[in-house]
Amino acid sequence: MNLTQPDWAIDAVFYHIYPLGFCGAPRRNDFKSAPLDRLEKVGRWLPHVRALGANALYLGPLFESSAHGYDTADYYHVDRRLGANADLARLSAEIHAGGMRLILDGVFNHVGRDFWAFRDLQQNGPASPYAGWFEGVRFDAQSPYGDAFTYQPWEGHYDLVQLNLRNPQVREHIFEAVRTWVNKFAIDGLRLDVAYCLDMDFLRELAAFCRALKADFWLLGEVVHGDYAQWANPQTLDSVTNYEAFKGLYSSLVDKNYFEIAYSLNREFGPEGIYKDIPLYNFVDNHDVDRVAGRFSNPALLRPLYLLLFTMPGVPSIYYGSEWGLAGSRTPQDDSALRPCLELAEMERSAPQPDLPQFIQRLAALRAALPALRHGAYRQLFVSHEQLAFARFTADQYVVVLSNAAGQPAAFDLQLPENTVEAVDVLNGNKRWPIERGHLRVDAVDAHWGAILELGRD
Repeated sequence: MNLTQPDWAIDAVFYHIYPLGFCGAPRRNDFKSAPLDRLEKVGRWLPHVRALGANALYLGPLFESSAHGYDTADYYHVDRRLGANADLARLSAEIHAGGMRLILDGVFNHVGRDFWAFRDLQQNGPASPYAGWFEGVRFDAQSPYGDAFTYQPWEGHYDLVQLNLRNPQVREHIFEAVRTWVNKFAIDGLRLDVAYCLDMDFLRELAAFCRALKADFWLLGEVVHGDYAQWANPQTLDSVTNYEAFKGLYSSLVDKNYFEIAYSLNREFGPEGIYKDIPLYNFVDNHDVDRVAGRFSNPALLRPLYLLLFTMPGVPSIYYGSEWGLAGSRTPQDDSALRPCLELAEMERSAPQPDLPQFIQRLAALRAALPALRHGAYRQLFVSHEQLAFARFTADQYVVVLSNAAGQPAAFDLQLPENTVEAVDVLNGNKRWPIERGHLRVDAVDAHWGAILELGRD
């Protein structure tokens, strides 16, 4: 791992909340109601989040918007459906007092039609001083909404107006918003929405600005396809969303084909891995994709799934509710099933998988206790359709992860470094396995289970 990245982020386990859904906010903003502090609910969940082993919180869009949060109306004020600026400042203080970090969504590619500068454009037309703030503004045609002009929408969605990030005034407005978020809310980083759409010069300037504000500020970009190193590099972002591994993590289990995720892990992190120096942001679901529990006909597969999430290279993230095996699928018109309002007492009383949080807690504790799982190199040791073994190692520590996705116990025969003498299974009661001349045989790893072996050396 490249330790020039902010140390706290490399060591982080993220918990991801979509606040508007989680807090039960109204679907649309009336822009006239008094702010209501629904964010206090996030504060009530913090003991649960910390108990899971998470030490960083990623909160989805929080600032004044029309509906779903990604249609910003004002970057400088918390969405009244969630509370006021003082409520976010109080929540941030609680988060940091508990030893956690906080990152927010930075939605800078586009705004909503209620954005104040767009309203000015609607009212004043060509005379508006903000006509240059938006991409593709033309006064020789109408928008689908009947405006006396048209503009560039984001991916065909005319309720999302694309900003002109080459405009110095737009950049200054956004940068000053970020300064405000750091000063008022003590944020530790940003997840940049649709980073793959953002102008590269803008990204470089934003990165320099943020790091001047806070030396260990962490920038995560939402990137789905392409060469992740184009965005994650010393000049721009620290990390991007690892959608390649996201797909392989669940489909290798659904299809009984560990070769799929093994290929991705080798490609990304192996000895010749193209991203082995980038701590990619790993996840099994989020606010935009179907919850992973619904993809499995057998919920026991959640155990080998989370085992891989917490032991593979990169930074793991848990999406709220999924620690209990909550299911939810999107439709072409509606994401609300992915973004529900949850009550902690109800989840603890009637969760689909009530024992899963304890397993995740164990994995997070082992990741924290074993530096090789956070900073170590990656090497595949064995792969078959339903078994995978790999090593994570530093100069001082060698850890072997065994994953068995089959419905029956499986044995593993592995060749390891000659100077290793014993394997201690820290996941399963510190059971000890001898290593003879570099050969390790583990007679049985339980069905839908795994092992995390710390190796002793001569």
